[in-house]
Order: sequence, then structure tokens, then C-alpha cells
Amino acid sequence: MTALTAPRSAEVTSADRTAVRRRSVSRPLLYAALVLCALLTMLPFLWVISGSLRGLDEIRADPGAWLPHHVTLDNFVRLFRTEGFARFLTNSVVVAALVVAGNVVAASAAGYALAKLDFAGRRIAFGAVMAAMMVPSTTVFVTQFVITVDLGLADTLTGIALPGMALPLSVFIMRQYALSIPDELLEAARIDGAGEFRIFFRIFLPLAGPAVATITIMSFLVSWNNFIWPLIVAQSTSSYTLPVGLAATSQAAAHVTDYGLMLAGAIVVMLPVLVLFLFLQRYFVQGVAGTGMR
Repeated sequence: MTALTAPRSAEVTSADRTAVRRRSVSRPLLYAALVLCALLTMLPFLWVISGSLRGLDEIRADPGAWLPHHVTLDNFVRLFRTEGFARFLTNSVVVAALVVAGNVVAASAAGYALAKLDFAGRRIAFGAVMAAMMVPSTTVFVTQFVITVDLGLADTLTGIALPGMALPLSVFIMRQYALSIPDELLEAARIDGAGEFRIFFRIFLPLAGPAVATITIMSFLVSWNNFIWPLIVAQSTSSYTLPVGLAATSQAAAHVTDYGLMLAGAIVVMLPVLVLFLFLQRYFVQGVAGTGMR
């Protein structure tokens, strides 16, 4: 018995050593690959930061340079002194707030209904949401614009925000996350006499915090970086959002682009998204993981 056990123990020990040796070799390679991918991802951002700290003449003389010869904040000073910049920034904040609020309330309610309520046509409604996710947004611009004009919302911030206030992706994420919440918890609230609206706002939404954080980041990103739709709807500079306003003001002269001003504006546009993600990244990861549970 002892003689049989000893070779098996030796085999197990040898296998463990081989596994440890493989991990000791593969783990540094994995980390090196991750660091390389991170550096490749960061390269465009580093170039934008470098370009925003260079003068326009230096950018034109050497567009591919990674480091500025003379660091200057003149691009940011000119950006904040640009006529209408404060209005463009305010418009973007208002539109983003409307889009985020609409997705948190409307998309969350739709996802909750598709996951937890039994009604006629539920499968058809969910199929419509899935189909809407597959349709490129640019293909419905004409229809959206006609509806916006008919509602009298052309050249308004509400008209810019309206198409993004219930994104199909937000409905899908909330529906998938809602499936992971026990039905017994909601049934207990119904037995206690709570209505669906109270269950949704007082029980479901607090439990769906990670999914709410996920759709908050995604909807804010979609709204904040949106360019084509605001360009179509906004017919006067008073309704321009930040991307549209920066594109309009960066034209220093006919067919000449002020790249320094544009790169400084790109930094300003990126900062709110970066800050929001840093604050909500833990919930964002939980929301994405919870979405894939069902």
C-alpha cells in the first residue's frame, strides 16, 4: 500500500512543480502583453495631450512629434476665451443630464417591465429592443429629424437629447440585470401592498445600482461625444453642444484648422468622461458582470 502511494505522491508533486513552472513563465508574458496593449491604447491620448501643449506653428512644422519643444498653455487660454465656449459647455451639460436622467428612469423602467412583469407582447417588445440595437443610428436620422420638427423641438436642447433618452442598449442592460434579482423579493413587497411604482423606485432601483452606474456612464458617453445629431438639429450657435461648437470655432480661416485649439478642446471633452468613469468604475464592472449572469 505504501509502495503504491509513494509513486503517486511523486507524480502529483512533479505535476504541481510543472504547473508552477508554467505559471511562473506565462504570468510575466501575460503582464507584458497587457502593458503593451495599455501603452498602445494610451498613445493617441498622449499625442493629444502633447499637441494641446504645443503652438500652432510648431504643430504645422512637425505634426508627428511626441514631445513639445516649447510647452505652452496658450491653446487652453484661447479656448476658454473663445466666444460662445461657456454656452457650448452649458448646452452639453444640459443635454447629457437629460439623456442620463431619461435612461436611468425610462430605460430602467422598460428593462424592469421586460424582466419582471408578465404582459401580452413582452417577447415581441424585447425582440424590438434587440432589433433596435442592430440598426445603425445614422439610418434613422431622417425619421428622427422629421419627428423632431413635427414636435416643434428643432433647434432646441430637448430635441437634441430626445432620441438618446431611452437607448436600446440601456434597456437591454437593465433587463438582463433585473433577471438576477429574486422574484420572491418583489412578490413579498406586493403581498405587503406595495404598488409597482413603489417597488420600482424603492426596491428595484437601489438593488440595481451597478446596472444604473453602467447605463449612466454609457449614456453620458453617447451624449457627450455625439456630433452628427446635434449638428443636424442645432440650426443656430445658441443650441450648439461642445463638439459642434469646437468644430465650428476651430476654423481659424477658410480651409485652415486651428489644431492647437481643437486638441485643447479634445482634452476638455475627455475630462468629464474620465472623471465619471473613475468614480463609477467599480459599479460599472459589477454591472457588466451582472448583465452576463443570465
